[in-house]
Amino acid sequence: MGIKKASSIMLTFLLLFTLAACGGGNNAANNGAGTTNDNGNKDSSAPDTSKFVKISYVVLGDKPKNGQFEKVLAKVNEIMKEKINAELEWKWVEWADWQTKYNLLLASGEAVDLITIGTDWLDTWANAQRGAFMNLDELLPKYAPETWKSVPEKDWNESRYNGKIVLIPENDYTQWVNHGFFYRGDWAKEAGLSEPIKNWEEIGQYLQYIKDNKPDVIPWDMASGAVTWGGYIQSYTDNLDLPISTGYMPVFTSVSNDEKYTVAEPIFSDLFLNYAKLMKEWADKGFWREDALNNKNDNRIALKAGLSGLDQHHTQTFSTLRVEMDKAQPGSELQMFPFNRTGGKNLMELSITHGGTSLGAHSKNPERALMAYDLIRNNEEIYHLINYGIEGVQYEIKDGKRTLPANYNEASDSFYADFWGGRMDKFEIPSETVWSEIGTLYDEYDKIKIPYPYGQFVFDKTPVESELTAISQVAGELGPAINFGKVSDPAKAVEEFRAKIKTAGYDKVKAELQKQLDAFKQKMESAK
Repeated sequence: MGIKKASSIMLTFLLLFTLAACGGGNNAANNGAGTTNDNGNKDSSAPDTSKFVKISYVVLGDKPKNGQFEKVLAKVNEIMKEKINAELEWKWVEWADWQTKYNLLLASGEAVDLITIGTDWLDTWANAQRGAFMNLDELLPKYAPETWKSVPEKDWNESRYNGKIVLIPENDYTQWVNHGFFYRGDWAKEAGLSEPIKNWEEIGQYLQYIKDNKPDVIPWDMASGAVTWGGYIQSYTDNLDLPISTGYMPVFTSVSNDEKYTVAEPIFSDLFLNYAKLMKEWADKGFWREDALNNKNDNRIALKAGLSGLDQHHTQTFSTLRVEMDKAQPGSELQMFPFNRTGGKNLMELSITHGGTSLGAHSKNPERALMAYDLIRNNEEIYHLINYGIEGVQYEIKDGKRTLPANYNEASDSFYADFWGGRMDKFEIPSETVWSEIGTLYDEYDKIKIPYPYGQFVFDKTPVESELTAISQVAGELGPAINFGKVSDPAKAVEEFRAKIKTAGYDKVKAELQKQLDAFKQKMESAK
């Protein structure tokens, strides 16, 4: 063998050795010092993780009190420390007055890192308009590369405000969060309702049966936070929800899927008066407590104890509540009446930005925060910990499904993280706690669903900010009494509500909303 050839082979071995040393399993993250190039110098393009940092993640929910969350997070942080030299800290915005607290947190200038967002329920676009979130265009490809590559361009386009990416969408997770009433199938049959309930009149018939025949049961033990006006709109109109918040009660909708760019006025139609009269009628019949407006009890606990006959939430909740009720009240056959079932023309697929994650504008460690997010979303071990807890404590896997361990105790072992900022179908483990026949509802939805049309619509409320605030105040002040039937004269209460939101600036907001929808229509139709 000649000297040249031997030198060439030696050089090849050296090169392979160097590449192997640099490329072995996230060394940049593991060692906290970046990679080195062929000359032995530090690679300045690799993320610098030499300094240990703590990353906050804001979620919506009541902080667990049994200590299991801390145990799970400790395991997550062992991996975070190893891979990116960082530690996650969960920050909870609890449900009591959550809207106010969430928005105040963002307005305070606090150095929030990762934060849960939702364009259709968490005022995301309004907060983006106020500069609450960091621009992610330059940061994502480098610090969250797996997420960046996995989200298609069309989904990134729905995550932009003024052309800049301000959120990471929960775009790869299948869920239905359309609302409806949950009722006991056994009691419905006793009431003569053998077919699935399809309207509010039949719900009233069901509640009356309970009132007349179940003396120890409050037909609907609803608590102070319950609101059903939006559900009534869904049942008795073709209106679509618009991504514009008016606080306690929805005031603005669009006409229909055929007229999705035209503002409707449900508050000023007979619908609102009909709703107010029905709630007054139900209250007078004693379907809920006299002091329901101040009731802080958990209606779902009452339902599972057999002390309430009705609940209201969305399909995801029903899918697990049915299983819980089968155990707590055997033979109860809990059913769901989705509000959209009555009309069947306004069931929108979920927006991919119903859930997601943003980076606070004042984050002190944006690079590491995105690296942490990339791990939560794409590392299967971390994903399972955050979403399910510790295998053997919170769950076991049998026949491909999650099941509760034999010695599981709900009070001491239960766990949740309220992570709704980047769930992924590919890492989900089917659960035996989900009703095995939930597919029957999904099939019903698939027959009537329509694509979500407002993914790229961002309402700029700058011209009407004060008016929107005033409308929300009216809704919060006068809405609860109408919603709970605690008004002496529904017609007068509705008249007062309408007059006050007019004074608050309703017409100005409606005109501005219509103007922006017209521009959005032009944009969408020119893009076809």
